[in-house]
Amino acid sequence: MEFLEIDGSFGEGGGQVVRTAITLSSILNKPIIIKNIRQNRKNPGLKPQHFTAIKLLKKICNANLDQIKIGDTSLKFIPEEVHTLNLKEDVGTAGSISLIFQVLIPVIAICKKKLKLTIIGGTNVLWSPTIDYTQIVLRDAYARMGINFSIDIIKRGYYRKGGGIVELEISPADKIIPINLDKRKEKNVKIICTFSKLPIEIIHNQVNELKRKIIESDFTVEVQIKKENALDSGASLMISSIDNDSIIGIDSIFDKKTKKFDIDLDKFIRNKLSVDEHLADMLVLPASLADGITKFQVESISKHLETNLFVASKITGCKYGIGKLKDGYEVRIEGISYSGIK
Repeated sequence: MEFLEIDGSFGEGGGQVVRTAITLSSILNKPIIIKNIRQNRKNPGLKPQHFTAIKLLKKICNANLDQIKIGDTSLKFIPEEVHTLNLKEDVGTAGSISLIFQVLIPVIAICKKKLKLTIIGGTNVLWSPTIDYTQIVLRDAYARMGINFSIDIIKRGYYRKGGGIVELEISPADKIIPINLDKRKEKNVKIICTFSKLPIEIIHNQVNELKRKIIESDFTVEVQIKKENALDSGASLMISSIDNDSIIGIDSIFDKKTKKFDIDLDKFIRNKLSVDEHLADMLVLPASLADGITKFQVESISKHLETNLFVASKITGCKYGIGKLKDGYEVRIEGISYSGIK
């Protein structure tokens, strides 16, 4: 059996390499070996969210997988046929549910299957997109590409205890459509803030100050603040601006030491291009399989984006190019027109 070998230390050298590689391996039915997993991190190896995602994929595509454990720095993954399933899973920690969804959603949808999943873990944690970013920003972008999913947040899960409960439902995609985004045309912003076991006055003050700054930059702002009990105290903020030509979001977890949301609001306001830097790298995987050329503009080429472009092109054979603009970069990805039949 011929294996495609992926170096997990390439580029940003984190979990992104693992997620992209095992997702494309499952979709394209290509056996892979990943070495040096998260080699560039302080604590190398698989984290709970990677371990859970791989376990779920093993069930979904009946994969042949060597015995693995949290902390392992290599794995061998041999996928088989993807199945429609109903599953329940517990990450066991506050490990990111959103990062697990980044693996499952493309596999199920592109392979024209269905999945209903109830999962317990972290919904709003550091070093990961919040569940709100996944539900608002990623869902909108993926829907434009023919990938549809729904999320029901039953309970929030903050660091350290986690305990968040989310129900995910994924539908089969008829085909993967290339996305063509230009520049932000409209100035409508939505702020969603959820919190648990924190003084409401602090949350309101923080959100109102952010709202004031956004309005001063000539945006129209809609605000939702929700108290949602969780095992741990915490709060999460999601700011989004979405129109026909752009999908831009920024999220943040409340810092209980500084009593503030650590958020680069100026970066969000000045972004007149089509996507934020986090969505840019999330678009690469479906774009690599799409029937045509995906195009978007982004302020900077992050290590995550660079890594995803390299890994996706190595596994799928897609072509991509990056052009310099006055205020950022334009990324073009020519997909391989994958049919999704498996």
